Amino acid sequence: MENSVLNWLVIGIGDITAKRVIPAILRENRSRLHAILTRHPEKAKHYGVEIFTDLSAALEDARINAVYVASPVYLHAPQAISCLRLGRHVLCEKPMAMNYTEAKSMVAAAQSAGRTLGVAYYRRTYPKVQRALQLIEQGAIGRPVLASITCHDWFTAEEGRRAWLLEPEKAGGGPLYDIGSHRIDLLNYFFGDPSEVRALLSNAVHPTRVEDNATVVIEYKSKVRGIVDVRWHSRVSRDEFRIIGTEGELDLTPLNGSLLVSPAGREEFPTDSNIHFPCVKNFVDSVLDGVPLLSSGETALWTDWVTQKTLESGASRP
Repeated sequence: MENSVLNWLVIGIGDITAKRVIPAILRENRSRLHAILTRHPEKAKHYGVEIFTDLSAALEDARINAVYVASPVYLHAPQAISCLRLGRHVLCEKPMAMNYTEAKSMVAAAQSAGRTLGVAYYRRTYPKVQRALQLIEQGAIGRPVLASITCHDWFTAEEGRRAWLLEPEKAGGGPLYDIGSHRIDLLNYFFGDPSEVRALLSNAVHPTRVEDNATVVIEYKSKVRGIVDVRWHSRVSRDEFRIIGTEGELDLTPLNGSLLVSPAGREEFPTDSNIHFPCVKNFVDSVLDGVPLLSSGETALWTDWVTQKTLESGASRP
């Protein structure tokens, strides 16, 4: 690449960008926070960078060569495609798009423009996830046959916080899209291409316009079966992730913790203090040095495929 630095435009100034993405960009030594696009300019003033309220105007700035898309899900595809077509590299928040068709359009735009498209499934960068993948490849648990994942919490957008997540027109769906996508992506990372999906979605507790729970069963071409159960109606938080093989088991519970239990024993693999930083760094290294991208548009596409198959599988919607 001609430039040795990525000058970033960050779209959105919510919790994720303020607490993780922008600090990651400021810390990454070949990144510069150049501009912020937001509907609320007052939230961005203290960064001391260019502030835009219109994407077209922002993309007239030729100094911008990378964009982090952190808007609500319904804007991911149109914004990412606009940026890619105008020659910018794009790192997009998850889930990639509202549906599989949109996701494919994003990948096609990146390929046509010859630009890098990454998706922020940052859990792929967790040291214990990398170790678990290594153990699987070494045959530590024999042949993997079953993965069991649960992620339960309570979410009702109290006091309007992240209320857009309860609007299907903006978020696509409830916990399936928000927390389920991360877990589905990890299953795809561990086991390859999925081949079949069956699921149930419903509103068991909250009368919201998106589901408050989803249970997804994914069959992989390797015959591994993954079960992902995500809920927004449990006051007992769970973050369980287990992989069962013919000769043993990997336990990554809690997924967001540092502990990995395997036939090799109990091992601790702390994450970075900013869990977005390794994802941002991997993207920069990919753009500038050609390092393989851990989470690309092509890999993230499979999560949107699973989501679409989930909705087509006869699952009830609210």
